[in-house]
Amino acid sequence: MRRAPWLCMLALTALAAGCGEREETVEPGTPEPFELLLDYFPNADHAGIYAAQADDQFEELGLDVEIRAPADPAAPIREVAAGRVDLAVSYEPEVFRARAQGLPVVAVGALVQRPLDSIISLPEGGVARPEDLAGKRVGTAGIDYQSAFLQTILEEAGVDPASVEEVNVGFNLTPALLTGRVDAVLGAFWNYEGVDLRLRGKDPRIIKVDDAGVPDYDELVLVANEEAIENEGDRISAFIAGLAAGTAELERNPDAAVDALLEANPDLDPELQREVVAVTSPLFLPPSGEPYGYQDPAQWDEFARFMQQRGLLESPPDPGATFTNELLPGEGL
Repeated sequence: MRRAPWLCMLALTALAAGCGEREETVEPGTPEPFELLLDYFPNADHAGIYAAQADDQFEELGLDVEIRAPADPAAPIREVAAGRVDLAVSYEPEVFRARAQGLPVVAVGALVQRPLDSIISLPEGGVARPEDLAGKRVGTAGIDYQSAFLQTILEEAGVDPASVEEVNVGFNLTPALLTGRVDAVLGAFWNYEGVDLRLRGKDPRIIKVDDAGVPDYDELVLVANEEAIENEGDRISAFIAGLAAGTAELERNPDAAVDALLEANPDLDPELQREVVAVTSPLFLPPSGEPYGYQDPAQWDEFARFMQQRGLLESPPDPGATFTNELLPGEGL
């Protein structure tokens, strides 16, 4: 992990904010370089990050944050494990998998607090509810836990899994659906692909996986290296505090956050991003009374058991070693 002297004295001020977040401030100092690697290209799921950047929240907390998109979506968690970036955005299932592989990574905060994965179909696919999947072709990205989600949903719906054909379409989920290659897709995000299809006038049918038998989980999480948590926890805490402030600013002024996103990624469709930010914003917030980024221990424990029962993990995972809330604003410092 790249090391640099911490130039700002971190001071905490715990406030009873409406959404349970607490504020953090630092004394002025020269901002330190801090690198964040996203899970994918900049999009509305990262709106709070770009709102914080645009509003100088990170700089006020002593951090000069560089936000990068990965060349390979599988790279972020490996990069943070190797200590080549300060933080990465990843997914709760991927954190459990990485820990099982011996990678020294820990989730330090939830960015999106609910599952976004969903089953999406078009009217001609005839899939309005899980029971309708019988005899259908379902496209996935070929990720093992998506297959586990599908099997769980079919079992909960009383559908014979042998009657359903799972088709690996890679990340071409929407094209596979639009061209009729499959009747439905699992792995598309209801807040993104679902909204995109709606804006195109396609009238999508959406079944959220957590409404169909899959345990709740944090879709997007911030992941750090164990050594960095031990040696540079104050810097990580400062980043999360800045992100909390940016997310609060996003609630007040979503247009500014979308403008920052469009500046970072001019290829984005402004109308789509505004719609996605509107439906996703509530998922950025923690449960009432909890700090920003809160990760529910009971939820992590249940999802860990699910992954083991589905054969996604060879040995019982230790959720307590997989995530921590100690670096959240006002917690553990």
